[in-house]
Amino acid sequence: MAFLHAAESKLEYRTTGTAPERAPTLVWLHEALGCAAMWKDLPVELSARTGFGSLNYSRQGHGRSESMTHNRDVGYLHHEAWVVLPQVLHIIGVHDTVLVGHSDGATIALLYASQRPDGLLGMVLEAPHVFVEDITLEGIRKTRAAFANKAQLDRLRRYHGENTDAVLSAWHDTWLRPDFRNWNIEDVLHGIQCPTLIIQGEDDEYGSMRQITTIADKVSGPVRTLIVPGCGHIPHASHKAEASEAMVSFVSEICAPSGRN
Repeated sequence: MAFLHAAESKLEYRTTGTAPERAPTLVWLHEALGCAAMWKDLPVELSARTGFGSLNYSRQGHGRSESMTHNRDVGYLHHEAWVVLPQVLHIIGVHDTVLVGHSDGATIALLYASQRPDGLLGMVLEAPHVFVEDITLEGIRKTRAAFANKAQLDRLRRYHGENTDAVLSAWHDTWLRPDFRNWNIEDVLHGIQCPTLIIQGEDDEYGSMRQITTIADKVSGPVRTLIVPGCGHIPHASHKAEASEAMVSFVSEICAPSGRN
């Protein structure tokens, strides 16, 4: 683990595998309550299986990154995609990228891709959100209630340390505020041209299949989907073999020499 400074924040990050100048880099973007460590061994495993590098970092207020110093606004995901992520990639020296985003991280990937950045070869989106649904809000309320259990909260604290209470509050306070109900990024999807793999649990407690069909219908680039039966919000954890196999197959195909732009 090391640290960098981006967008006036000190962020933890981890790299593994091939150097950016020699191969594409898998860039891992975690979920709302996640951090770099919560991907566990998946970045290292996929880096080894594909021969690519991996860059895995925690956003401000998550993991061992610097604590949040301000309240989030409705545009916080846009800021992460259009300000923070480009700075992180520049600092590390990453050019050719495949984004691997989960939940909030998948939304950040979509927003970043909508700007048609140079070097973006493709995206793996796991449980992405492009608008707010009743199921999303109900899932957040249930999760907030579950963290009233000290043992549950302590498990989260192992990853976030002193950031834990703030990260939890920032998530549910932002998504449950009245003006966030109309949050929607469908208007930027047409700008996305890179190949995309979407992985969704059939029983995702935070989003319906409308999220997936909307993305597939509105982006300009090719989309393939993997719907995992009997799976909730985190396919890479609960159905790791199936999810990781799909990721490796997709990434290897889009980054094959004949498929490169």
